[in-house]
Order: sequence, then C-alpha cells, then structure tokens
Amino acid sequence: MTSPQNDPAPQPPQGHTHTHAHTHSHGPAAPVSRHLRKVIAAVLIPFATAVVVGLIAFWPGGVPDHERTGVGFDRQTQDGKVVQVVKVDCADVNAAQVPPTGDTSTPSGREAVNEQEGECAKATVEVTSGDDKGRRFVEVVQPDAPRQLKEGQGVVVAYAPDAPRDLQYSVIDVNRKIPMALLAGIFALAVVLVGRMRGVMALVALAVSFAVLTLFILPAILQGSNPLVVAVIGASAIMLAALYMCHGVTARTSVAVIGTLISLLLIGLLGSLFIDWASLSGNTDDNTGLIKGLYPDIDMSGLLLAGVIIGSLGVLDDVTVTQTSAVWELHQADPEMGWKGLYRAGIRIGRDHIASVVNTLVLAYAGAALPLLLLFSIAQSSVGTVANSELVAEEIVRTLVGSIGLVASVPVTTVLAALVVSADRAGPGGAQAATAAPARTGRGRRRKTG
Repeated sequence: MTSPQNDPAPQPPQGHTHTHAHTHSHGPAAPVSRHLRKVIAAVLIPFATAVVVGLIAFWPGGVPDHERTGVGFDRQTQDGKVVQVVKVDCADVNAAQVPPTGDTSTPSGREAVNEQEGECAKATVEVTSGDDKGRRFVEVVQPDAPRQLKEGQGVVVAYAPDAPRDLQYSVIDVNRKIPMALLAGIFALAVVLVGRMRGVMALVALAVSFAVLTLFILPAILQGSNPLVVAVIGASAIMLAALYMCHGVTARTSVAVIGTLISLLLIGLLGSLFIDWASLSGNTDDNTGLIKGLYPDIDMSGLLLAGVIIGSLGVLDDVTVTQTSAVWELHQADPEMGWKGLYRAGIRIGRDHIASVVNTLVLAYAGAALPLLLLFSIAQSSVGTVANSELVAEEIVRTLVGSIGLVASVPVTTVLAALVVSADRAGPGGAQAATAAPARTGRGRRRKTG
C-alpha cells in the first residue's frame, strides 16, 4: 500500500481535509454560500421584523384588574401551615343529619351517614402570609375526604372577606412548592449534564417561552385582543427565540424556522375552518365559564384556536429541526447527491418520525382527557355520542388539526432543506462546491496508487 506521503503534495491534504469536515461535523452545519444567506435573510428578516412590530403593537402592559368573585381560581389565597391535628367524633363536629327515612341509596344520603360516623380530623391551621399572618382557624376533615391533613404540613388557604370571621379562611389545597421546585432543579441539572451548552441554551429558551406566554399572550387576550392574532405573534416569537438559541444562527436553523412557520399557518387555517364548522364555542367547563363571566369580550372560540396553535408549536419544532438536520447530514455524507435524492432519503427518515409523533400527540391528549372518557364509559355512551359532545369534539379537532400540521411539516421542511443544501453545493461562491471535486479526485488518486 502506498502511504499518503507518496501522493502529490497539494491535492491529498485538501481531499483529506474535506473528508474530515463532512465526517465529523454533526454539530454546527457547514456554512452556506453568501447568495443563499442573502435569500434566506430576505425571507426571515421581514418576518422577524413583523413579529417585533406585532409584539409592540399588541403589548398589553399587564393583566386588567377585576373584582374577585371568590369562585374557583379567582379566590384570594394565602399560605398556611397545619399546627395541630386532633381526632374527634364526627357526630360532634358535623351539622349534617341522617335522612329521617334512613335511606342511604342516594349519594347525599350516604354522605350524611358517613358524616355522622367514624373519626374526623380537627386541624388547627395558621396563616403564614398576607395581612393576617399568624391568624389561626379550624378545619374539619371527614374520614373519607381525598385529602387528609397532617401536622406540620404546608397548605394553601382561601380568604373570603365577606364571610363571617370564623368562616373567612378555609383550606383548599396542599402546598407543593418544595417538591415541585426540587423536581424542576433535577430536570434542569439533567438537561445541563447531558446537553451541556446546548442544554443551558434550551433552558434559557424555555424561560423565554414562559415569559412570552405570561407577559404577552395571556394578558393581551385578557385585554380583549384577537386571540388568534396574539397566538400567531407569540408563537412566532417563541419559535424564533427557541430555535436560534438552541441550534444557532445558521441556514439549517433558518430552514427549520421557515418549515415551522408554513406548518403553523396550515394549522391556523384548518383550525379556524373546523372550529367554526363544528360550532365549537370553547366554553365547555367551569374554568372557561368563569373566564367568560369575568371578561365577556373574550372570543372563546378564538381562544380555543390559539391553544391549538401554541400546543402544536413544541412538537413542530422537534420535527422540523430533525428533518433539516437529517438532510444536512445526508448531504455532508454524499455531497454529490442531488436534491431529489436528498428528499427521498430525508422523507424515509420523516415517515418514522411521523408515526411516532402523531401517536405521541394523540396519547397526550387522551391522557389529559382520561377522567372525562371514564365518565362517558360509566354512562355507557356510544362512540358516536362521545365524539359528538363538545368536550370531546374539542380535543378531537385539536388533535387532528395539530397532527395534520405535523404530517405536513415533514415533506415541506424536507424539500426546503434539500433544495437549499443542493443549491448551495452548485451555487456561485459556495465553499462546498469548491472543495467537493478535489476531495473526490484525491480519494480516487489514492485508490489508483494503492
């Protein structure tokens, strides 16, 4: 075998350098030609400018004030702590009476009997935040209550200023801040340990996403802005920040951004059409009813559509980035492959991705709606009846519209990536075009001399 030193001096080092770059450059994408950078910038700069203008134009400046109703999530709450728990006879602390007939066949009758029998917990709770810090009240917990209180346990208490003094405070939930914060810390540590700098940037992008959601999207909708417009602007801002922060300002990322944008537009159009056609109001439970009661001007069906768009964005980012990365890697493995070959190879990868992502999305929505589906099962309702109810129909439309957008994003992003990377190879001034031919010549020369 002839050693590399026997090759002619200038060409083989170039060939070897080119082979190394395309074999080990899985991270940052190879730079594209100046011409392609200008084309991509001509598309993305106006889009990014429009997003910034939209953020400024619709910036809400905070959540509008309203008088609290004391219902559901609209109650005033403070932190509390259980300082003492004493077991007492339920008959001594409950005012409920057993039905005179002794009938326990109804839920109310059984509940009345249970409240008169067994041992109840009489908990003394101290308020630990707010103006009434240090104030104590008594909470009676039934033996069959789903949430039992323990001494030293942190709780969330609701405050009703219009109620009699002894009834102004009540326990409504357990304080979960410490375990939730610990779990979030473990998550962040795992992301940074595995992802390193990419993981850090992913966490920063996650913080930006929450900031856009809580400081722009939600307050703007409450201020009366069109939910669809606000969701499109907010989702676009999240998309630009997340993709460029996590994957760098490259042509590869820019192609993923364009593919995501096209898919979001498709989801918005289909969602708007079918939400209107299916007469989905978006007002289907106590929480949405409370929102409508507090802010009558909110377009609830538009809010539903905004949720579809935002909910689809996270999975779309994953699909489009994966497809562009796959096409870029295929091109670096074989620089001579044309755009059609790149598309065919990339779409084969995409088909596997489609199958797993769509199944994931459907199962995620089904899992969230599992209690509701159980209720329909208990009622022995037919599949048609269940699907026709507005509660389930909303989830079906949300799932199918999002899934159509995901499916469409694969061929759209793949063909965009294939066209861009193959045009770059043949384009004027492309660095890859200049090095591809000598690299193959160098390898061929070594084979001949060996």
